[in-house]
This record gives sequence, structure tokens and C-alpha cells, in this order.
Amino acid sequence: MLHITLPDGSRRAYEAPLTVAEIAASIGPGLAKAALAARVDGRLVDLSHRVEADARVSIVTDKDAEGLDIIRHSTAHLLAYAVKDLFPDAQVTIGPVIENGFYYDFAYRRPFTPEDLAAIESRMSELAARDEPVTRRVLPRDEAIAYFSRLGEDYKAAIIRDIPAGEDVSLYTEGAFTDLCRGPHVPSTGRLKVFKLTKVAGAYWRGDHRNAQLQRIYGTAWARKEEQAAYLQRLEEAERRDHRRLGKELDLFHFQEEAPGLAFWHPRGWQLWQAVEQYIRGVYRDSGYQEVRAPQVLDVSLWKRSGHWDNYQENMFFTESEKRAYAIKPMNCPGHVQIFNAGLRSYRDLPIRYGEFGACHRNEPSGGLHGLLRVRGFTQDDGHIFCTPEQIESEVTAFHRQAMRVYADFGFSDIELKIALRPDKRIGDDAIWDRAEDALRAALRCCDVRWTELPGEGAFYGPKIEYHMKDSIGRAWQVGTMQVDFMMPERLDASYVDEHSSRVRPVMLHRAIVGSMERFIGVLIEHHAGALPLWLAPVQAMVLNITDETAAYAAEVTQKLKKQGLRVECDLRNEKITYKIREHSLQKIPYLLVVGEKERAAQAVAVRARGNKDLGVLTLAEFSAKATQDLAELR
Repeated sequence: MLHITLPDGSRRAYEAPLTVAEIAASIGPGLAKAALAARVDGRLVDLSHRVEADARVSIVTDKDAEGLDIIRHSTAHLLAYAVKDLFPDAQVTIGPVIENGFYYDFAYRRPFTPEDLAAIESRMSELAARDEPVTRRVLPRDEAIAYFSRLGEDYKAAIIRDIPAGEDVSLYTEGAFTDLCRGPHVPSTGRLKVFKLTKVAGAYWRGDHRNAQLQRIYGTAWARKEEQAAYLQRLEEAERRDHRRLGKELDLFHFQEEAPGLAFWHPRGWQLWQAVEQYIRGVYRDSGYQEVRAPQVLDVSLWKRSGHWDNYQENMFFTESEKRAYAIKPMNCPGHVQIFNAGLRSYRDLPIRYGEFGACHRNEPSGGLHGLLRVRGFTQDDGHIFCTPEQIESEVTAFHRQAMRVYADFGFSDIELKIALRPDKRIGDDAIWDRAEDALRAALRCCDVRWTELPGEGAFYGPKIEYHMKDSIGRAWQVGTMQVDFMMPERLDASYVDEHSSRVRPVMLHRAIVGSMERFIGVLIEHHAGALPLWLAPVQAMVLNITDETAAYAAEVTQKLKKQGLRVECDLRNEKITYKIREHSLQKIPYLLVVGEKERAAQAVAVRARGNKDLGVLTLAEFSAKATQDLAELR
């Protein structure tokens, strides 16, 4: 007799071993129809998996997050099946699940076109309609290599060669297509009904730019049509808000091939940057931070001592002078330790808080660059706190409250907190990591907030709290961090004199609220769809003259408002006023101030607010008072 324990704690007895599909059928026809896979004693398996002994079994359907992942992974295989059906010479590589969908990388002699994409999606629908069984078999590693080599699938054979000799590998077959995969998968292609291919992009084999370039086809898949429709609508909205397009339309910044991953900031874009920077500088000042500046280029010996050489050098840029090797800093922390070390520190001095708008460079793969959101050169609102172990909780708590106020001022109210825990590649022993992780948990408990934990995702030198902001269309962006680091002060010989006149190591807290300024500004632009709040808008008001006779008055108005601290420009071109209004409305400028003969005579302006709102005629004093009030209310 075999006993199966279900998630509700109930037990069922069976006279002989049976498959997961048979277990689902014995529970009920509805579950049998909905079942996609199962967890058997915690392990995710196919419906064909045979249960031979007593076990805990949980049936997975499309209502489960795991079920949706299985649908998406199976749809990635369906994509590869369709590509091989239409383009037999194409080679398949890898096809993982990603957020909201999947992708598959292919090697093919020419670029896939939009017409190819449409044809592939159509063929996927045809193959799904055949409802072909998806079956699993296991081969010894060397047999699997030989199998894919015979098919001419060199990339698949290379993947299997990385598997240790003597191990078995699993293959999945649907119709005429077989792929390498550990699974599980849906039982048949007919279970894949709701999917769409979204785009083609370039990618490198194994993510290394030195390897062959591949073509990556992205797609999305869902359990229900209405879910996919809502997602595609969100994609359209995201496209409308794309900061790269808005950056060009609003004349904020641009990128070009001569400087990959590095932004060229235009005057209006730099004004936006300065609005953010000066605000954060005020936060530094109000929170007891001393602003500092450390060198951009430092001898590699410092990076070896800090641990970056062993754990981060593949992401660093290097240079040489007079036979001496240097690194362009990817992080600000070692430089701040040098400033701390420059004087004798007492426990009475702690905590010492340093802040820097530190420019960093990281050698990101070119295929991963994405406007301002993923760059090679960036500036952080970086800060480091040198404190005693007893001060960790109060410093982390103060930072948390400070960060939440900042996010609210920028228009973000939905913030998720996560603690990234020790990675496999790290420095320091487990006892130190236990202390650091427990300190972060204690501080968040003190703030009475909830968080989730991310095993393995901490920095190599310490765990961190991550702040994930949700934007106006529901996307989450990781921005701020607070990290506890017991190791770098040790490695870089930082110390202070305690109350017993002994030299002891400080704890180093790495903190940033907005993180990368570039990334944060990109998120800001998309969150507000380019219509930035008045206090952030590069141009807060544009003065427009109706006739040449009122040009001098328009210029006078502009100068008076500038002297009052407003960011104002004027458009004195000999164009129709309707044309000017439309052009500057598209620039999303908060206020358009129109001046004609009547306005000049009354020493006033006709005010139009963003969104085509007519606020009527106001004197300059009235408009200035309104703008001042709006600035106070909007931040």
C-alpha cells in the first residue's frame, strides 16, 4: 500500500505505484484537467512522473506561480520548435523563463525580420493546435552530446559538455523537435493557448561579447487571454513612457556609438540632474553627512586589498601609467575608507557620515546596456557611515525613514523592501555574516515594516537592504540600498580608539537612496511620462509673445520671473501663437505664459497650465505667488 499526503494534510492510499497524472485524476476530473505538474516531496516534476513510495504531493495548476512558469518555459520550447520547423538551418541555444515571459537565443545566417516573427508565431499556434504530447527521456551525458552533434546542434552539445562526465541528462520531445531541459513541462502542446512574440534583439553566446552573436526572440505567455491583453497594454504604456524616446523629444540627453553606455547630457537634462542632486545634497546636509570627494583612478593594489580584485575585476576598467597599473573606480567605498584613515578617530567622533556624488565606471556587457537604466558610467548619491556595532540599528533605522521621505517627495508611495543575503562568492566567515544579516533584520523590525529575503544576492562584502519602488504603471525598480560591512574596514586597516584607548575596527555602512543618478532619473522620466513635477521640470514656464510688438514685454517678464528663482525661458519667434502653444505643450512644460497687447497693458500674463488648462489672466505677482505655492505643495 502506498500513501500520498496532500497539501491540506489529508492522506490517500493506493495499492500500487502510479503517476502524478493518475493521482490528480483520482482526486477529481477538474483537477486532472487543470494539472500541469506537481511537487513530490518538494521536487517539481512532470505529470508523467511515477510515485513509487509514500510521498507528499501537491498538484500544480496555472493558478500557481510555478504553473505559469511552466507554461512560459514550455512556450519557449514551442518557439524553438517553430523556428526549427521554418528555418531548419537555425541552431537553438538556451530559452529560459524571464519576468512576464521567456526568450530563446538562436544562431542563424541572417537577421530575423518582423515578417519572420509573425510567421514563427503563426507556426507556434499551428503546432499548439496539434496537441502533441510532450515526453521526457533520460540519456547518459556522452550519448546526449553525440545525439545533438549528429543533429548539427553544436551549441546544445557544448552546453552538455559542461555537465560533469557520468551524469545523465533529460531531453523533452514534442512532435519532430527534441530539446535539452531538466523540466518539468506541460503534458502536451495543446495546453499552450495564450502567447505572443514581442521582439528580436541581439545577444552573445554565454553573455560574452567575445563569443558569437546570436538572435534573441522574446515572447510572453499567460494562462488567460485577458491577462495577456492587460500585459500587452502595459507594454504599450511602457513604450509611450520610454525614457530614451522622451529624452530625445524633450531634449534632455542622448547616447552615441563613440561612448557606449555613457550619456551626453543636454542643458535641460542637466538642469533636471541638478534639481535631483541639489535636493539630495540638502538631505546630506540635514542628516549630518559631510560631503567628500575621492579620486577616480586608484592603484590596483588598493582594489586587491579591498577584495574587489578577486571578486569584481571582470566588471572594472583598468589603465596604466609609467608601468603602474590603475583601476577606474567601480565603487566609492575604498576611497572613503582612505579619508577616514587620514586622521586619528575616537569613539566620541562616531558615527562619521561621508557623502559623495561619486562618478563610477563598470564594464557592463554592451548587450545589457539600456539607456540611462543600464550604463557603464554613472554617479551615485553614495554615502558611508563609520560607526560602532551598537550604532548600527539606530543608523539603519534613521536611513530607512530618511529614504522613505525622499521617495515620497519624488512621487513614489509604493516601496518594497528586500534583504539580499550572503552570496556564494564572498569574503568573511559565516559568524560575521550572521551578525551583519541579523543587524539589518533588527533595524527593519524597529521600523515596523515587512520585507522579503533574497538568498545569495548580497554584495561580496556584506548583506544589504534593497528598496524597490513601484512606478505609476506598476513596475518595480531597485534603487536605494543599505549594506552592513564588517570586512572592508578590516581589509583596509580602518580603526578608531575606543573608551579603553584600544584600537578597534569600525563597522562600515554603505548607503544610497536614489542609487545611480542616471538610473533614477530614467525611472523618474518614465514614472511621470516626461511630465515632471514643477520643482523638477527643467523649464518651469515658457513665455510666448503673440506679436513682435510684445516681444520686449515677453523678454521683460522672463527676466523678472528668473530673478524670483523660477526656471523660465521665452519663445520670441515670428510664429503663430497656436503653433508655439502646441510645440511647448508637447515639451510638457508646466506653464505657458502668453502675452499680447492686453497683457502688456495690464502688466499681466495669460496662463495655461499643463494639460491644456486655461487659468486666465494673472498679474506677475499673482502668477509668482501661485508658482511658489505649487512648488511648496508638490514637494
